[in-house]
Amino acid sequence: MKRIIILDGAGRNDGRTSALVRTFTEGAKQAGNEVIRFELQEMDIRGCRNCQGCARQEKGIPLPCVQRDDMDEIYRAFREAQVIVLASPVYWWTVSGPLKTAVDRLYALIRNAGKDAYPKESVLLMTAGSTDYSQAVAWYSRFEPWLGWKDLGMILGANQAEAARELGAGIR
Repeated sequence: MKRIIILDGAGRNDGRTSALVRTFTEGAKQAGNEVIRFELQEMDIRGCRNCQGCARQEKGIPLPCVQRDDMDEIYRAFREAQVIVLASPVYWWTVSGPLKTAVDRLYALIRNAGKDAYPKESVLLMTAGSTDYSQAVAWYSRFEPWLGWKDLGMILGANQAEAARELGAGIR
């Protein structure tokens, strides 16, 4: 069993990205995994201020960012998770603002403890009104290997529900 967190950057809980997240979750839970979904649009997460407070904190503390907001919930779950799922519709050629803001705030953990402190596996789930995922995929394809994470797969498109379910079910 693995612990999976989903950072869901969808704007609507009844939209295509959320439907993809639900089918992925069904597969992952059927395989015996624990899944925690964070609906970022509903959370109070402020942007990184680049104050470098995280660098001045004691190394390895659970909440390294000096800002106190809902990101604290994500920090706690992130530390325990083996798999990180980034889910978003394409907004202006890349991931949504809520997802990008949450990912930016993960910087505090990485800056505080070092990029090798949190080896993870990762998944990208995306939907779009067109077929162009190139900017978001380019971002993800550079972001996750820089962190040393292992890519488990990308599901691109609302019509990929069965593929999302299978990807989730394949995580063990």
